[in-house]
Amino acid sequence: MDPALFLTDLERKPEALHALAEHLEAHDPWGVLPMASHFVLLGMGSSFYAAGVAAARLRALGINAVAELASSDLLPAADGHTVVIAVTAGGGSRETRAAAAHYRDRCPVVLVTNSLDGDLARDVEGGVHEVVDMRAGIEAGGVACRSFQHTLALLLALEPRVARADLDVPALVRRAAVASADLLASRADWLPEVRRLLVGPQGTHVVAPARRLSSAQQSALMMREGPRVPAYACETGDWSHVDVYLTKTTDYRMLLLAGSRWEDELLRWTAERGSTVVAVGADVEGAAYSLRYAGDEDDDVRLLSEVLVAELLAADLWAAAGG
Repeated sequence: MDPALFLTDLERKPEALHALAEHLEAHDPWGVLPMASHFVLLGMGSSFYAAGVAAARLRALGINAVAELASSDLLPAADGHTVVIAVTAGGGSRETRAAAAHYRDRCPVVLVTNSLDGDLARDVEGGVHEVVDMRAGIEAGGVACRSFQHTLALLLALEPRVARADLDVPALVRRAAVASADLLASRADWLPEVRRLLVGPQGTHVVAPARRLSSAQQSALMMREGPRVPAYACETGDWSHVDVYLTKTTDYRMLLLAGSRWEDELLRWTAERGSTVVAVGADVEGAAYSLRYAGDEDDDVRLLSEVLVAELLAADLWAAAGG
């Protein structure tokens, strides 16, 4: 793992997204998908975060879909109408390999990976029937950043395929590329202030709406994985039931990924208790700082791009710590 190479990986996000959009315009990544009426999405870490939001979106469209940790001892039953989608950027997490093997001879397993030569993609006995390439390129910094973004984009592409959703994924990916480029280009303007406000002695909390919970989870993971600082994720509405208590006893600092209808209660508590809030994606009354970027009025663009704020903060802290 290398902080300088991690930053380079982040700087390549717009380029990689434009290439992915071009590929998606010419190819259906889910053309390999067998007929199914029940989808089980599996993964660990970042892969599970993306799968969780994707499965929830599919359910909202009337599709029977669930996301599970590949390490679970309670994996869903499979029948003749089930397809498992196993997500692993590196191509061979032991838990995902075990889960794929669990479904061998029970139902088709489609692997989504950034490593076509990874263990699971090459293991013909491991239960995988088809492989979908994330096309995120080599992440030389050793951190799954572009692959997380590409996983989300590819899982969103399931919606028009299985739910006939009116979602132009290549166009969305291009807008996310523009948003990412804007955040990168403007970081000298916002990153020092965001760092000053968010980095405190008791860690950073990242909060997002349920429909973009993966953004909070991945943002917190980037802070832990790179600079190894305390960071925690929470859903906006649930925050008032589980995390509000910390505002009374800690130096509470929140990165608020805006857009939830439940923010009013959260902001009431943070204002009363003098907590620090940095908002991303909207001008939020009461926030110490509001960070806007190109395309942030589009919720799906937010989903595909807002994690870059925490990633750039993590890269900055990681470099300052000497790697």
